[in-house]
Amino acid sequence: MTDANRRQLSSRKIPFFQSLAKRLVTWGLTPNQVSVASSLIAILGGMAFASSATAEGTAIRIILIAIGSIAIQLRLLCNMIDGLMAIEGGLKTSAGEIFNDFPDRVSDVALIMGAGIMAQQVNPWMLHVAWAASLLAVTTAYVRTLGASISGKSDFSGPMAKQHRMFFLTLGGLASIGEIIFAAPAYSMGIILALIAFGSLLTVVRRLLRLSSSLQDFKKL
Repeated sequence: MTDANRRQLSSRKIPFFQSLAKRLVTWGLTPNQVSVASSLIAILGGMAFASSATAEGTAIRIILIAIGSIAIQLRLLCNMIDGLMAIEGGLKTSAGEIFNDFPDRVSDVALIMGAGIMAQQVNPWMLHVAWAASLLAVTTAYVRTLGASISGKSDFSGPMAKQHRMFFLTLGGLASIGEIIFAAPAYSMGIILALIAFGSLLTVVRRLLRLSSSLQDFKKL
């Protein structure tokens, strides 16, 4: 994973995360195992979001949404730690790119669809919006991979790259908890899903334009 194909994160320089990565290595864990764990955590988070839609009791609903929101951040933590273990820890493998990328797609779909199931209790159309957001989230990654295969450089630009999608999804979870506490209409997560879908569409278009503009042959068409 070269620097050109690695998402630049300032948090990787934080000593605590570097120490955590080293500790996991000493425990015998591998980057690929952490990558798989990230998708399992995301699936649990998506299930928590979805379960909150039919849960009985205010406290249970709040706990489930909180679990989903925490799972998002744990998923991102795993995504950062596996890179530290692979590169800084010297555990990079030939199969690492598969484990680095595929679990992310599973995580995106699991969390977004879980949020969609939660939001559809207010508006059934929100499930369709969640499907669109999931598809477009996967498409942003496809365009990035396509660009890397053509130009040798991955484009992690937004406005709705992975870290942005997860930020807004977490924000939607926290806002939903606030809506429950204050007995307000539960519109936040639906709005967030629509924002993720629209932002992801813009991201796909922007990455395609950036890729095409970098190719001299395309300019001759």
